[in-house]
Amino acid sequence: MHKYQDSSVRMIYEYYKDDLINILKNIDTHAILRQLSEKNVLNAENYMSIANECEGDVFPAKLYQDILELGREAVIGFWECLYALQKDYPNPDLLAVLDEINHTGEHLVHQILLDKHGHLLDPDLKASQNEHKQHLLKKTENLVEHRPPGTTLEPQEFYLNERYVNLIVVSTDEFRERPQNELKQTGAKHEECLKKMKTGLEHIFPNKLFRWNHQSQCVPHAVMVSGVPGIGKTTLVQKFVYDWVTGKHYQRFAFVFFFRFRDLNRLGEVSLEDMILHQYPYLENQIGSILEHPERLLFLFDGLDESIQQMDFRRSKLSNSKVKENLGEIVVSLVRQRLLKGCSIMITSRPTKLTSIDTGVFQRIAEIMGFLYGDRLIYFKKHFGNEELSEKAFQYVHENDTLYTFCYIPSYCWIICTVLSMCFRDQPTINDTMMTSLPKTVTQLFVTFVSNILANHSQTEEGARELLTSIGLMAEHGVMNHMLVFDKRHLESFSVTHDNHLSSCFLMESGQPPELDYTFLHLTLQEFFAALVHFINYSPDKLQKSLNCDSYKDGRAEIFLQFLCGLSDSSSRSMLKSHVGKLSTQAARHVISWIKEKIEKRQTSTSEEEKRALLNVFHCLKENRNKDLASQCLGSRTRFELFDVPLNPIDCSVLSFILDSSEKIEELSLNECRISAEGVRKLLPALHGIKELSLAHNNLHGSGTDLASGIRNNQTLKTLDLSHNNLEGPDISELMEVLPTSQIENLDLSHNKITEESCTDLASGIRNNKTLRKLFLDNNNLEGPHFRDLMTALSTSQIETLCLMKIGLTDEYVPLLVPLSENENLIELDLSSNTISEAALSHIRELIMKSSSLKKIESFQAYNLDNRTFLYILGQKESFHQEWQNQFGFG
Repeated sequence: MHKYQDSSVRMIYEYYKDDLINILKNIDTHAILRQLSEKNVLNAENYMSIANECEGDVFPAKLYQDILELGREAVIGFWECLYALQKDYPNPDLLAVLDEINHTGEHLVHQILLDKHGHLLDPDLKASQNEHKQHLLKKTENLVEHRPPGTTLEPQEFYLNERYVNLIVVSTDEFRERPQNELKQTGAKHEECLKKMKTGLEHIFPNKLFRWNHQSQCVPHAVMVSGVPGIGKTTLVQKFVYDWVTGKHYQRFAFVFFFRFRDLNRLGEVSLEDMILHQYPYLENQIGSILEHPERLLFLFDGLDESIQQMDFRRSKLSNSKVKENLGEIVVSLVRQRLLKGCSIMITSRPTKLTSIDTGVFQRIAEIMGFLYGDRLIYFKKHFGNEELSEKAFQYVHENDTLYTFCYIPSYCWIICTVLSMCFRDQPTINDTMMTSLPKTVTQLFVTFVSNILANHSQTEEGARELLTSIGLMAEHGVMNHMLVFDKRHLESFSVTHDNHLSSCFLMESGQPPELDYTFLHLTLQEFFAALVHFINYSPDKLQKSLNCDSYKDGRAEIFLQFLCGLSDSSSRSMLKSHVGKLSTQAARHVISWIKEKIEKRQTSTSEEEKRALLNVFHCLKENRNKDLASQCLGSRTRFELFDVPLNPIDCSVLSFILDSSEKIEELSLNECRISAEGVRKLLPALHGIKELSLAHNNLHGSGTDLASGIRNNQTLKTLDLSHNNLEGPDISELMEVLPTSQIENLDLSHNKITEESCTDLASGIRNNKTLRKLFLDNNNLEGPHFRDLMTALSTSQIETLCLMKIGLTDEYVPLLVPLSENENLIELDLSSNTISEAALSHIRELIMKSSSLKKIESFQAYNLDNRTFLYILGQKESFHQEWQNQFGFG
């Protein structure tokens, strides 16, 4: 940095603004300020109080700007601080930025200037570029958003920058085998992403997609961006193109060509030139000159999953832009750099599509994870345009587990906000009574959505049933065959009339007449109509065939099945009655019988696959909202176990409903289920009647407050296993505060990150507790000055079994064990796998000889002592005779 001129230092710093603010947000603030202070960049004391008061990006943005205003030396000092911090804080964004600067070297300023100003073009080519940018500006400057149906038949347009909300985009190389519906699956991954943002995932800003990738160690030519339906792939591409047109980024690309696969499906065999001119005919006179410099070209293809072409990314043959080929071959040849070598290409796709293609040819793979908490609130505020309404709506959704979790998907936010807008419309005041009448489940959300549309269109009952039947049959055909895009033939086949104003509220069209394509407003709306048709037009055989789709292992029908079960609840479907007449109660009984049958069949499931299938049926039960049915399905079982089945927050919410429906379940084991802190919060309401709870191997670090709340509200809990959870200081402190008021008899805190600093908290909890009988603290590092507090508390406790195996105990602190001899209840003690030498033998002997109750020391041969010496000690105490005879076979 020192060799750059002042203007270049500033330019580099501003170029990385988004990255630097994100790095500052995700690295320990104290460490950064300490470094900045040591290098005399700024006074840390002045900023610490500001950091404590600010939330989100406010403090990082201020720190970034203040350093910029301090000038050259401060900026260089800041870079030096980041370089020094990378060892202790290997933040992926920090590593990526430093790696890019190191590899780009002297060319960095040239790259920045090229991205800012672009290439020098001849006048004719520049004129074509300007025309092209004007064309794309008109296509991208407005964000089209559907208005609440019934208020207008026209969609509303918003200025893109006013409506756009940032999305999380992260680096990834994971494409799963789709064991469950991809919306829920990515919802779980979204939660993991939030936890990993600080340490494990690289945040990819749009202006970073074609910059140096430190994972693949190159500047990528081919980029894949994946995301579930409705997550914002198309909007992200639109924003990318808009930012290029307006000069915000990537002016190194002289021309950007944007295509949607669904628009290209009918082209047949074409050349690359034909494909470009079909969409951008005004470039005909300059197409040859444009293609002469491939390194200046970027191709964007949106929606790979909507392409009818089969693409094999392992091989390509096309190298001439004038030769006619099918679209798939053109795309593959661009990606593999056989056609227009040096060009760049970005493709978007649903994750499900990527499980079947070779993604190794892409030098960067990123996934859109949707909205963070703050971004969801921003979206609500922009949608309602009213502070009070947006806050009430957001608060309501935030308190509804399922609706809130799905809010990470922008299109779900739109549906939820649209429905709530319908509910709030024409209401003089938004009171508590009205809030309680709002939809509680996803099924009720879509019932409300459709009901409001029907209410705003004069339609006979018979006409509405006929339309919903035809749309529903087409929707189910699509769900069962992974079909999102329909054409005129599909509409004719299922008797869907799209010129009907009502059907246009449910279906969107794209393309140009006569070659139009149709999609539902959202995949989930398609799944809802697929389920609704069975209640409008009930056929036992058809319904049973649809219910059998739960055997599909790709998760395609999970939400569809949940809608079937949700509509089986009479109160959920009642809103539609005034519009379409009575919905089938026979269909409802049929679905409920299926639920009972599935749960009975899987009651004793042992494989992870079967347990996941059982959990999916539980999702259906919750959507049905019938607690009596849930209790009936669970039968007389008293124990529930889901070992090694990943549970996301929605799963935990479902389990909470199921457990709350049954008064008989007393034992709950959720070991190795990867439950997050959010998941624990969802489970808490249902744990009030549990006697034995095991949450081992779940990485519950940071969940102390939630666990403490669960213990406080449970006076039946006797056994609690929290082993292997990375619990540490604050978690233990919270737990020990409520331990005295609990009825816990058996507590396992082994294999955590408890240090001797927590011994005081442990001592406090144990000293004031009268029920604890067994305590496991093994495999924690407890040696230190505060170990004395713990031993003193244990000496007067009710504890009968104490495990202190492998706690880091050495000779220096062995004397602190002697007070345990005063505990008249202590029967078993495990001190094995500690580094105790023969020098400490007298203290162990004193403990044994003084104790009036101790009868067993586990694995004492594990000490670094001669067994005969130990046997001699134990042999002097009559109560130990039988024990060592049993262990060693002689008396």
